[in-house]
Amino acid sequence: MVPLNQWIKIKAPATVANMVCGFDILGFAVNNPYDEMEMRMVARCVDQSRSDKPSGSLNKADRVDKAAITIINIDDYNLPTDPEKNVAGAALIAMIEEYTANNFNKTLLYEDSDTSSNTNDSLIKIETNIGFIDFSKIGFEVKINKLIKPGSGVGSSAASSAGAVVGANYLLGNPFSKDDLVRFAMNGEKVASGVKHADNIAPCIHGGVTLVRSIFPLEVIALPSPTLYVTIVHPQIEVRTADARSILKQNVKLKDAIKQWGNIAGLVAGLMKGDYDLIGRSLEDVIIEPVRSILIPGFDDLKKACKAVGALGGGISGSGPSIFFLSKEKETALAVENEMKKLYLSLGLAHHTYVTTINQTGVEIKA
Repeated sequence: MVPLNQWIKIKAPATVANMVCGFDILGFAVNNPYDEMEMRMVARCVDQSRSDKPSGSLNKADRVDKAAITIINIDDYNLPTDPEKNVAGAALIAMIEEYTANNFNKTLLYEDSDTSSNTNDSLIKIETNIGFIDFSKIGFEVKINKLIKPGSGVGSSAASSAGAVVGANYLLGNPFSKDDLVRFAMNGEKVASGVKHADNIAPCIHGGVTLVRSIFPLEVIALPSPTLYVTIVHPQIEVRTADARSILKQNVKLKDAIKQWGNIAGLVAGLMKGDYDLIGRSLEDVIIEPVRSILIPGFDDLKKACKAVGALGGGISGSGPSIFFLSKEKETALAVENEMKKLYLSLGLAHHTYVTTINQTGVEIKA
């Protein structure tokens, strides 16, 4: 467990969700871009009307609603700092709820009778040998520097949500598993999109390529993959995840579903076997992409151009507007980047590109 007021640094990677055919179930983390965060535990100003109550006597609403979660934005996106409206805050609230419900915090902070100082820092110490935190007296401060632009389609909300819970778990002495952290972080995705989905969260926390076999109950499967280069272009337009979901059809034809299932199975098999040709043939979406691609200028032309220079395949990253392509060789990935730049320059649309690789570690902590 980390002492009070000691900052830790967090690096939360961008993620590509869906992997074309695996809507809401497949995703992978990338090494660039990523969000930078800092986090610490701090002593709170304790409500004297409640300070004599043991933690177990406070109802859950008291403990969670009063929990000090301070969000500090150090970027220019002006995202909400109210924890219930911020994706990182919502994820932390869910984590604190379970922490207190599991009675982790029955051994509390205590007064240090050896000090003469009146500051919270000196009056309160952590009983580290038992390691329980009373969230009526302790809170989290989180600084977020979003280097992944919100609404970009490469897991901006997931990075904040996942980074927050991984950081909090580290500060608390790692009482929760990675799958627990995925569950908590999904609450941040609900704030962002209205839906608890894990296709960005799971790879952000686990690293690598992940398959979400089930949401309720949660089951995340890590998939091996061969060396793959990832080229991403982010046209500087915003596609809100909630909007991109709202236009999707609620019913699909059986023949389309059968083709999609075959592609998902083929993609998973291709990744596990290291079969690049099978990966390429399986990167096809007959259900989601035909609907969402209309939101992204130049999508069809870009897909043809990138495959023509040797990309295995690709498509919309998450809900867009970012587009990704996978390549076997770095030289091909750079050629794909060149095609992306050419197309969007011709359209007069500002854009950012990245040539990167799959991040195998997920969120990283630096004490």
